[in-house]
Amino acid sequence: MKILSMTATFGKLSHQSLTLEPGINVIHAPNEWGKSTWCAFIVAMLYGIDTKERTTATALADKERYAPWSGEPMSGRMNISWNGKNITLERSSKGRVPFGEFRAYETDSGLPLPELTAANCGQTLTGIEKSVFTKSAFIRLSDLPVTQDEALRRRLNALVTTGDESDTGDILAQKLRDLKNKCRHNKTGLLPQAEAQREDLQRRLLQHQQLQTQLETIRASQQELTDRKALLENHRQALEYTAAREGMQRLEEAKTACQSAQTAWEQLHARCQMLPSEEFAGQQLQQLRALQTQQAALDAESLPTVSPAPAAPKEFAGMTPEEALNKATSDKAAFDQLSKAPSPVFGILAAVFAAAGIGLALLRWYFLIPCVLLSALMLILHLRSGKQQAALRDAILSGYGTLPPEQWIFAAQKYSDEMHSHVQQETAAKAVSDALQSRQQALRQNLFQLTQGASPEETLQKWDSVIQEHQALAAAKQTLTQAKNRVIDLSAAIKPAQLPELPDTLTLSEAETDTALQDISVQLHHLQRQEGQCIGQKETLGAEAALTQQLNAVNARIGQLEDTYSALTVAMETLTEATNELQRKFAPRIAARAQALFGKLTGGRYDRLQLTQDLSLNTAAEGEDSLASARWRSEGTIDQLYLALRLAVAEALTPQSPLVLDDALVRFDDTRLASAMELLTEAAEEKQVILFSCQTREQAYLSR
Repeated sequence: MKILSMTATFGKLSHQSLTLEPGINVIHAPNEWGKSTWCAFIVAMLYGIDTKERTTATALADKERYAPWSGEPMSGRMNISWNGKNITLERSSKGRVPFGEFRAYETDSGLPLPELTAANCGQTLTGIEKSVFTKSAFIRLSDLPVTQDEALRRRLNALVTTGDESDTGDILAQKLRDLKNKCRHNKTGLLPQAEAQREDLQRRLLQHQQLQTQLETIRASQQELTDRKALLENHRQALEYTAAREGMQRLEEAKTACQSAQTAWEQLHARCQMLPSEEFAGQQLQQLRALQTQQAALDAESLPTVSPAPAAPKEFAGMTPEEALNKATSDKAAFDQLSKAPSPVFGILAAVFAAAGIGLALLRWYFLIPCVLLSALMLILHLRSGKQQAALRDAILSGYGTLPPEQWIFAAQKYSDEMHSHVQQETAAKAVSDALQSRQQALRQNLFQLTQGASPEETLQKWDSVIQEHQALAAAKQTLTQAKNRVIDLSAAIKPAQLPELPDTLTLSEAETDTALQDISVQLHHLQRQEGQCIGQKETLGAEAALTQQLNAVNARIGQLEDTYSALTVAMETLTEATNELQRKFAPRIAARAQALFGKLTGGRYDRLQLTQDLSLNTAAEGEDSLASARWRSEGTIDQLYLALRLAVAEALTPQSPLVLDDALVRFDDTRLASAMELLTEAAEEKQVILFSCQTREQAYLSR
């Protein structure tokens, strides 16, 4: 089989195509280009997507890892050459199932190929299962080491031991295992079934015997309980007879008590007919007590206190607040006016007259004298005006003592405010006092009207007495009703009773007797159910003789099956010994081919190689005395060692399948890379080789 071209919508690939050649193909691309995605696409197109795989904490399931990044459904097409025909494989998503749809048809004619299905496509084209393909023909750097796989082991073993892959030995071993498992496999098979049947028959026979014993015990208990029940029923009849006699006596006593209650009620009813109603008496009591409560509350009320009238300050002695405020305001205004400088009029006139005299004297000297006189007069008047202002100001200050002028109005206003507050308190106190006296007068009038001139205590006692009479009448009515009901109840409770037929020797009370009878009834019912169950179970188990006959037949069959199982065990052991001997021979043959390939890859440095049954490798280089595990070698050497093993396994198992490599040569040095490319070129003569690489060395080798 050879892949010609591919188109994928798979992971990061979106409708991308790749064309391949029949021989060796080297696809160089940088990291994250999609090389590993193309490799996974090849496997998915051949073998499908495992939809049962689940994502874990360390790994994504393929159906999630390769879900198209574009959001489109997963799909792909692969054109291949197989058995001389060009074939197209198509897979697409079906609903939410990735690659759920599959088609295979001839590329040129479009005719479907029914022999290729979604399930068998990969194995039919490559000749191997998916697990064998991924461990032989599909080589990735991340999993170069070959690990044990049952399918791989079976095919290698069959190929090496028989020369083909028919795995006849495994088929024979499987048939022997199937026959042996048919006899016994854990808890299944013919032997366990027969043994289970024997155990069931033995159990049923044992149950048969146990049920018979249980049935006899049940019937004995039923007879004992029946006798006890007869004694209790006789005792209950005796108790009923005694209770009937006592009930008649209680009924007569109840009738007498009922007559007494009737008489007492009639007497009280006659007295209450002459009294006010209980409701009216209660209303009177309620009103009287409410008025007493109001009176106590009024008596407890106190009049508001009024502070004494404020005294007038000495500056305003004998004045009302209004007079004091007016005086302070006018004095302050006069004082402020007198505190200003004297009027400059006389001073200005004096200066004017003086200046005029000087000016006129230049014209006529005799004009100087009148001007000087006038100027002197104006100056005298100016000085006298200043002295008068000072005298008046001092007179005003003397009336306020040490109180500064800026506080005269404040002191008068404070006096006025205090006097106003005092007047308001007096007015409020008088209003409260008048209201309290008015309420007290109204309350006294209401009390007088309610008591009709009697004292409140006498009135309270009077209405209490009326209420008590009515309450006594109600109590007598209730007592009479109870007495009548008791007579009715006792009359209804009395039942006719006869003397018991047998002498009564029991001392149980009626309640104890009823409880005992109920318990016996429950026990008898339970025993009856048990008896029915035992009989039904015995019938279900079958007849004892028939069970014994079946048990003998089963024992004989078990003996035959045990002989057959022993013979199959001997055959299995013989075949296993032969198979183990064959398995010991296949490893050297694969190891020999891997050794030859490994020698070419390393330039002959390693001349010995050993392959164990679990496919692990031990090697020795020139000059080394003993074999060492591969893990002691360098990473590059380990890659070359496992590549040699992979190529050897691929030659043996997949001669027709393409060989796919994903960055498998990254850690090879240039010399060993050339050797590896030489081996791959040789392999490409027989099969298609597809090498994905992130480096250019492989292409450079092919271009030489």
